[in-house]
Amino acid sequence: MPMITKTKHLIISFISLAAILTSQAVSATITLPLRSKRGMVVSASSLASEAGLLMLKKGGNAVDAAVATTFAISVVEPFSAGIGGGGFLLFHSQKTGEIKALDFRERAPIKATKNMYLDAKGKVRPGASITGYLAVATPGTVAGMYEVHRRYGKLPWREVMKPGIALAKNGFIISDRVAWRSSAAYEIRKQAILKNPAAKKIFTRNGEYYQPGEKLIQTDLAKTLEAISENPQSFYTGKIAETIASDMKKNGGLITIEDLKQYQAIWRNPVCGNFRKSKICSMPPPSSGGVNLLQMLNMIGDTDLKSWGWHHPDAIHLIIEIMKIAYSDRAEYLGDPDFVKVPISQLISPAYAQKRRQEINMKMARPSTEIKPGLKTSKFHESTETSHLNVVDADRNAVSLTFTINLGFGAGIVTPGTGIVLNNEMDDFAVAPGVPNAFGLVGKEANSIAPKKTPLSSMTPTIITENNRLRMAVGAPGGSTIITQVLQIILNVLESKMDVGTAISVPRIHHQWLPDELRVEAWGLDALTAEDLRRRGHKIRETRPWGNANAITVTEDDTLEAAADPRGDGSPKGY
Repeated sequence: MPMITKTKHLIISFISLAAILTSQAVSATITLPLRSKRGMVVSASSLASEAGLLMLKKGGNAVDAAVATTFAISVVEPFSAGIGGGGFLLFHSQKTGEIKALDFRERAPIKATKNMYLDAKGKVRPGASITGYLAVATPGTVAGMYEVHRRYGKLPWREVMKPGIALAKNGFIISDRVAWRSSAAYEIRKQAILKNPAAKKIFTRNGEYYQPGEKLIQTDLAKTLEAISENPQSFYTGKIAETIASDMKKNGGLITIEDLKQYQAIWRNPVCGNFRKSKICSMPPPSSGGVNLLQMLNMIGDTDLKSWGWHHPDAIHLIIEIMKIAYSDRAEYLGDPDFVKVPISQLISPAYAQKRRQEINMKMARPSTEIKPGLKTSKFHESTETSHLNVVDADRNAVSLTFTINLGFGAGIVTPGTGIVLNNEMDDFAVAPGVPNAFGLVGKEANSIAPKKTPLSSMTPTIITENNRLRMAVGAPGGSTIITQVLQIILNVLESKMDVGTAISVPRIHHQWLPDELRVEAWGLDALTAEDLRRRGHKIRETRPWGNANAITVTEDDTLEAAADPRGDGSPKGY
């Protein structure tokens, strides 16, 4: 049996790697890790983690558990991720030592065009890529889950889908987080939900979202999942596909039956690099996550952050400037490698990192307008939502998986009779050069819209090994902040030797080049440190906490330790 963990409110004086923290005592919610010897599942939902754990107890492996957890999340987190979206996963085989990357991200419809969101004057039409049928890209979650299970799963396909079907059919009690309450963002998405009859019928009553403590039953979604359990291709070639395509046609959407028929998940080579004694592997393009993560770790290089102390402004300043450089390169070079030449090997090379590191002035912040992409060889023609899960089984196989429908409730559309919430992933393209998406990220030609092209993502599912032995599986939701969240958690564990609970709990910072501001959680910097950073030229914006990360680590005695972010509603389950 696993050792029981609980969340405590502590008054602590601590240090955050990536230098996010201060030496001042602060009030924080620190999650203590759950420990177990055999298997572990951690996700954004306790119900979903239980679904994955059940598969492990039935003799399934990490893939079986990950697939079951994914379908369960699709039911209990309809606002963040589901079968109407897509994502990425990494799979680590302990037996072979290989790490595989699967791209099941959404793709632009065949009828999509580069300027589809511009008006006659060439101006971006507000909201067109965010809400409604034109915002939807071809979903990939079902194809991705079936593909990874077909290749690596042990249990029958129908077995791994049973927990998700049961949660949709029998319903579940809505938690505080799933109540979709209070924030302005959810009020905006509520208007989209209320305008879509199928979505309104499922998620609202008398014009309001279902409330905490109430049961949400999704009968149509249960029937859809049952059909997929009998034949996963029904989503792409059967009745489900026909229903999606018909609804699209009636409402001016672009997805056709041909888009669904042609969709295939793609196996790609993960991007890997070394940091200290660890091998870091993450998702390659069309995700920017792995490339940017390795860039930032490479720029940190052999810097002895401990000699400064994690609370020191020099350490914080260095991390900020490194983030700005990486996100600048993201905007210029990264896109779908099936459509544009992405200079991956150059961007993740230690030599390039050393060159960019030399640009950093430790006494002064460099304005983002002065930070340019760093490669000169040639020119190359992304929610606060999303969900992440990690699984490690008894054989130490591991899955790290991130998937999404993008913004809250995606495009605000449910296909009638199916219960499927459709994504608004088209907003992750650069709808026009230099025009920011919903997360403030800008892009250029490499991420322009094209038929069947995959929009650039920030999702960063990551697996770390040491001496061919699993060390860590980690990831996070959070739109443009995903990459910096994962960076800081990795540094917290590998550099500051925090346990995984503390590593995920402590405050974070984020800078994404544009807009030129340092985002910090309101309780993350003491006054003297903030004053020092402002004196160097950093524009600080304090915000409420963000992210909902989770991770599993493996200790030296082969014990599994897992934690879910106290900012969210997740939970680890082990045995």
